[in-house]
Amino acid sequence: MNFFKSKYLKPFKNIYVIVLTVFVVWMLFFDAHSWIFHHELNKDIEELEYQKEHYKNEMAKDDKAIKELSTEEGIERTARENYYMKKPNEDIYIIEYEDSLVKQQQDE
Repeated sequence: MNFFKSKYLKPFKNIYVIVLTVFVVWMLFFDAHSWIFHHELNKDIEELEYQKEHYKNEMAKDDKAIKELSTEEGIERTARENYYMKKPNEDIYIIEYEDSLVKQQQDE
């Protein structure tokens, strides 16, 4: 009997407090629109917004590369720098630095 007369349980004798407590617990955990569900959706939204910004940056880089490759000078420079292409009467000398050679041997 002393258990029911505790000062901590006294507010739970009121029907409104009981109904409110049940409602809050239901809305936080069990309902289809629960707080947990919304929290997961908010995390998904943040991740998708991050991906959106990443892809926008990638598109900007690609647009810059397309604009660069739309001219003859840009195509020639890209072919020479990235693919080591040359004109018929030219010689190409590739200069490798010592630190790049050491790193290359460690990777193998």
